[in-house]
Amino acid sequence: MRTLLRNGTVVSLDPAVGDLRRGDVLIEDGRIAAVGPAIDADAEIVDATGKIVLPGFVDTHRHTWQTAFRGLGADWTFDEYRAAMHGTLRPHYRPEDVYLGNLLGRLEALNSGVTTMLDWFHCSDRPENADAAIDALQEAPGRSVFCYCAAEPSDVTRVRKRLPGDEMAFGLRGPMLTTMDTTAADVALARELGLRVSVHVHGAACASLPEMHERKLLDDRTTIVHGNGLTDAQLAIIAEAGCSVTISPDVEAKMGFGWPETGRLLAAGIRPSLSIDDCPSAGGDMFSAMRTAFAVQRGLDGSLVARDLLELATVDGARACGRGDRAGSISVGKDADLVLIDADELSVFPVNDPVSTVVTAGHPGVVDSVFVGGTAVKRDGRLLGVELPKLRARLLESRDRIAAAAGLALG
Repeated sequence: MRTLLRNGTVVSLDPAVGDLRRGDVLIEDGRIAAVGPAIDADAEIVDATGKIVLPGFVDTHRHTWQTAFRGLGADWTFDEYRAAMHGTLRPHYRPEDVYLGNLLGRLEALNSGVTTMLDWFHCSDRPENADAAIDALQEAPGRSVFCYCAAEPSDVTRVRKRLPGDEMAFGLRGPMLTTMDTTAADVALARELGLRVSVHVHGAACASLPEMHERKLLDDRTTIVHGNGLTDAQLAIIAEAGCSVTISPDVEAKMGFGWPETGRLLAAGIRPSLSIDDCPSAGGDMFSAMRTAFAVQRGLDGSLVARDLLELATVDGARACGRGDRAGSISVGKDADLVLIDADELSVFPVNDPVSTVVTAGHPGVVDSVFVGGTAVKRDGRLLGVELPKLRARLLESRDRIAAAAGLALG
């Protein structure tokens, strides 16, 4: 079980390896066995000439169940989003609808090079919805973390028995939706079950962080979602506790959260990660997220360089998911989760600087191949082993049924 990616432009994001204008990556038993120029090995050869070889992207926060309503919320504010998706549409979701949204959404992410994705699941009106979401994630060929925000926290224990190791996290309702005592009980349950936690905190909710810190509810297993409006003192609390923060730049800028806090987080010593959030309001690929975060921060203060954004979308995302020792860079011993970018495609050609090109001009259409654990799940621009026409038809039927039940007229 050996595969050799030969003659590619390797952007490893591992300081010990560096970048190789012409290099090889040897995969053995699903892991990276060697990285360097002109590796000689008895292996299946994949010609990576004219390709940029990257570590797979890591999306640390996506509400995947909402995939069927892509684009519907482009003009929504945050309050309008909550009213439409959670108030109007979500009550009409059945397990089959959840399954199809999660499956097509995970495949979309994989198609654009997202090899690891945290599914922040809050369509949890019934336990069967959670089971359907997990079924879809497990059917899709990629690494998925099911971050369960359960209507009944007791169901988290049931689901944990199904999802061992780092395949699950706890989505806290947190100070935006419940009391501090309830948040403390949820954190205690997460720690008892060995789960990392993720919690939405932005705007006025940032004022809850000092009490959360005082009650020891924040640590290096905590990911803050968004964090817009953090004061310097609150940033210092997050840094002291060792929390990570996930930025969703497109949604934050468009829905009125405030400017993404990318630069202020980095200045405070906090390495944020990047995430999509929701596809009704934003594109589902990490190229768009990187580009928006980059443009906004450069416009605000001129800080950041392209490599910063690529690291946030890979190395820092892996760390936020508790997988920093297994993903995020092309390093010997890590999982062979890799993306090959077609450097000859006209929207990126000629590639004078691979990192800058990926960040400023990349898009899903240039993703030629994707490998997860050394196994090809996309080659020559096509997902493998997926019957997309049938899945598309089923998703459209699901969307139409939900919309009709909710009294929503689609354009």
